[in-house]
Amino acid sequence: MRITPSNQALPLWRSILFVPAVSDRFVESALKQAADVLQIDLEDSVGPDQKAFARERVAAIADRFAQAGRQVSVRVNRPWRLLVRDLEAVVRPSVLAVALPKVPDAAFVQSVSEVLDELEHENRMVRGHTRIIAMVEDAQGLAAMNEIAAAHPRVIGLIVGAEDLAVSLQMSVDDDGLYVPNVMAVAAARRAGVLPIGFIGSVADFKDQDQFRARIRRARKLGFESAFCVHPSQVPILNEEFAPSAAEVAHAEAVIAAYEAQMSSGKAAFSFNGRMVDLPVVDQARQIVRRHQAVQAK
Repeated sequence: MRITPSNQALPLWRSILFVPAVSDRFVESALKQAADVLQIDLEDSVGPDQKAFARERVAAIADRFAQAGRQVSVRVNRPWRLLVRDLEAVVRPSVLAVALPKVPDAAFVQSVSEVLDELEHENRMVRGHTRIIAMVEDAQGLAAMNEIAAAHPRVIGLIVGAEDLAVSLQMSVDDDGLYVPNVMAVAAARRAGVLPIGFIGSVADFKDQDQFRARIRRARKLGFESAFCVHPSQVPILNEEFAPSAAEVAHAEAVIAAYEAQMSSGKAAFSFNGRMVDLPVVDQARQIVRRHQAVQAK
């Protein structure tokens, strides 16, 4: 059965900070950040000769993060021989999710889920504890995005990997090339009831904070709720921009109050501050208020 927001609430994940498993300095720094998720990386930030070393360290790092009250995910490797070894090291109570790179189709997600079933059973964990963030990073995955997002109840989020996708499509990493894949990802994620993660741009661009803020502001307008980041300076920007502003909340609350007052007099559509208001507008306002309440509770 597909797990959707109706039977399992999605987490409030605005910022997902990469933490290279081989760096003590970055591990220590990560604990000082306010990221919603600390994502231990076993893939691109770890050289081929350090894969085994990183894998040996991941359990202790994850446990330490969890003991500090942090939510933890781990980006694992491809191909299968590396992936299975990574999963064997990663599946434990302190790890809430694995980010799967270069997901080609739904069958791959389902096969990984079988491995996770076995490992959770061996570790006496609740089946389904370990969720999946599916990373679409090539032309094959792009064509199967809808099926990937809905492949298994473990899938909790979907993201387009800009750099790898650009290699696969032989295109530049720019707004023109990335716009359509990212909008497709939002639609696929919403259809499947999983988190749309990402923004139009490269996760590697972190020096220009004003530009990054503009990218995240645009991402939220397009329907994204969360994003990966590689530098601590990006965390507060993600947390701020993926949450409603005070002005947005005040306006939403005013729209809802006006709608309820109009409904009591038998009107389902009316003008408010020069704009027509009907039920879809009110539903958007209610989404803003719910998001604000979730952020405040966190």
